[in-house]
Amino acid sequence: MVKQKEIVLPAFSKGFHLIDNLVLDALGELPEMAMLNLFLKHTSAALMLNENADPDVRIDLDTLFNRIAPEGAPFYTHVLEGADDMPAHFKSAVFGTSLTIPITNHQLNTGTWQGIYLCEFRRYGGHRKLVLTVYS
Repeated sequence: MVKQKEIVLPAFSKGFHLIDNLVLDALGELPEMAMLNLFLKHTSAALMLNENADPDVRIDLDTLFNRIAPEGAPFYTHVLEGADDMPAHFKSAVFGTSLTIPITNHQLNTGTWQGIYLCEFRRYGGHRKLVLTVYS
């Protein structure tokens, strides 16, 4: 059986934002065993499964990726949508827009310190659409 739902995430500021609760609230009761696929319908934001305990990880990730893909670099040719747009596309390509997480015993089967993040790479990205698909 396949269950699918599309949700609209609130507009987040630039950075890494835990969205586990938003995903779980939208899904309701999970099956005993299944797979959850999350798909973000955007090219300037991404999804990530990473450390959810120490917020310094998020700060360091942001610092590292801003050094790799700085805003307003003179070598960008795609500049019509602002200085933060092309770096956002690059970061989205590196992180990806999809995650698959197993469901076991009616819970997401993630590691102790893993959380689901929306990676917002634009200063004003706005609301983001997320497709949740449960395969059981």
